[in-house]
Amino acid sequence: MTPRRLRHCTECGTAVSYRVPTDDNRERAVCAACGHIQYQNPLNVVGTLPLADDGRVLLCRRAIEPRRGFWTLPAGFMELGETVEQGALRETTEEAGARVELLGLMALINVLHVGQVHFFYRARLLDLDFAPGEESLEVRLFHWDQVPWDELAFRTVRLTLEHQRAGTPGLLSTAVS
Repeated sequence: MTPRRLRHCTECGTAVSYRVPTDDNRERAVCAACGHIQYQNPLNVVGTLPLADDGRVLLCRRAIEPRRGFWTLPAGFMELGETVEQGALRETTEEAGARVELLGLMALINVLHVGQVHFFYRARLLDLDFAPGEESLEVRLFHWDQVPWDELAFRTVRLTLEHQRAGTPGLLSTAVS
């Protein structure tokens, strides 16, 4: 991934130049006026794989782009001021209206081509009272043989679901490009 080239300082608005700052090893946007160094880092996507007590998985059909109309796990960008766990719970509530108990991190997937890291937690649905949020057209429970595999929105969702379906113990940690 080639990050977007910044043109102006985020602190003072002066034009930046790209150079390797002292005590660094990468080219960064550096402001000649105030000296601010602008770092560009990956975005964190956080979410859950909600499971009913009978083993069914809760999926959301996206109401927004990208991949509107495709199925996904409840997930989204982590907000400043929240932990990864808090973000995963918030996204599950916002997108699926679902109350869950986190059971542990199950997937950490580096999405290199878009500069993101996806964190998915295995979660137990606390009840079956859920409803689509503003970013979901529909929310539904699926048995594994009913999962719409050809209609999944993202590769990270597929990898996470496949990891759960296979019953593989431990954390799925991988990178996709």
